[in-house]
Amino acid sequence: MEKEKERIIFLKGKKVILRPLRKDTDLEKTLRWMNDSDITQYLIARYLPLSLAEETTWFDDWSKRQNDVALAIETIDGVFIGIAGLHRLRWKDRVAEHGIFIGEKDHWENGYGTDVGMTLLDYAFNRLNLHKVRSALIAFNKRSLNYHLKCGYKVVGAYRKEVFERGKYYDVILLEVFKKDWLPSWKKYQKNE
Repeated sequence: MEKEKERIIFLKGKKVILRPLRKDTDLEKTLRWMNDSDITQYLIARYLPLSLAEETTWFDDWSKRQNDVALAIETIDGVFIGIAGLHRLRWKDRVAEHGIFIGEKDHWENGYGTDVGMTLLDYAFNRLNLHKVRSALIAFNKRSLNYHLKCGYKVVGAYRKEVFERGKYYDVILLEVFKKDWLPSWKKYQKNE
């Protein structure tokens, strides 16, 4: 683990810190995650086998994007476990899309996703002054649905039979959250130490 004073901490939650991605330390893990079907089955953006060159290009191109924020998720004790971000930011409309994945499977179902979501929504609403944050998930991803609902998202629709996985088609569930809907969840989350 990096010494606390040397760590780059962009946002800090209860269980995680969110920091800029670093190609030199994060590339190898992200390449492993993006080639692990246990992880990618939950991603709407479908991936074929990803090469080192392709993942390197993604890291190199990421910093040039004006309307996307991607952050590394680290546990408080410094373990890189995933990526989260705000994407397709439309500054005039104050709307963004939210994405997250925890790549380290031994960190699934331990509250890290909820902490990331709450921390990122605090940034979106209270620092960026966004009006709404949208998200989407594959219907069989109950863990993601529960996380979104805990963070105040509401289901607003679905793309029917949109994703082919596990031998059949699944709906993509569409969600959104406004600051007023998020605030009660945020207050409750802050009280639960």
